[in-house]
Amino acid sequence: MDIRNFSFGSAAAVVTSLGLIIGFDEASASRATILGGLLIVALADNLTDSLSMHMYQESEHLDTRKAFRATMTNFATRLCLSLSFVSLIVVLPLHVAVVASLAWGFLLLMGLTYVLAKTRNRPVVSELLKHLAAAVIVLVASRAIGHFIASQGW
Repeated sequence: MDIRNFSFGSAAAVVTSLGLIIGFDEASASRATILGGLLIVALADNLTDSLSMHMYQESEHLDTRKAFRATMTNFATRLCLSLSFVSLIVVLPLHVAVVASLAWGFLLLMGLTYVLAKTRNRPVVSELLKHLAAAVIVLVASRAIGHFIASQGW
């Protein structure tokens, strides 16, 4: 299997799920709202991103079977990772689930970064810093949005 089929989907699923959890938690959303958001992302967002990736591969004239395999691998990877966050929200008390999700998400992102850095013969630490910094920016923005919504009383 080609690492590219996993890397795009994995990073997107992890960071999007974390952004949703952090933003909704900051906005004092209920467990049901957070679960609904995660499940919608697990299906709708993951499917549309996989479709977009597939259409791009077709535009690049990639072999039909390779494009389909890459699309399915991307979707399955994203779905499984998204559902791993759903399981944390379901089984743990919400405040614990938020912290556990952050730990799980950063662990996943670090693992993916490590594999990619080694595959590309790049320095692991600098790659980790870049990828984690990008994730932190998303999380800070998500938290700020959640805070704004909560402060407006919406």
